[in-house]
Amino acid sequence: MAYFCDACPISGRFLALCLRATQYRRVLERRPPHDDLIDHLVRSTALQRGEAARVILDVLAYFDETTEDFVRRRHRELQSGGLVNSEIFERIAAELPHRAVAPQELSLRQLRRIVYG
Repeated sequence: MAYFCDACPISGRFLALCLRATQYRRVLERRPPHDDLIDHLVRSTALQRGEAARVILDVLAYFDETTEDFVRRRHRELQSGGLVNSEIFERIAAELPHRAVAPQELSLRQLRRIVYG
């Protein structure tokens, strides 16, 4: 899995985005200008314009994640946290309806098939 790294606005540091490079490109290719939202974030937070634009891109890329990518990512995260598959798939099934665009309801078997094929 490729990750996209970019220079951080703070000189000499790098910002590693936890987004697949393809997701990041997909968001960049289809995103309309969000100048009004960027202006709002600059006014209402301590973010500078470039940082606010990066936050918006990160959020858009997060919500651009497919159901299959979300299930695989959450499985890895929960597994690395020490949970067993029975707990993992129950938790993922409970989280899916709360996504921004909730997918169809998936059975535990369907979730396992996404992860293991």
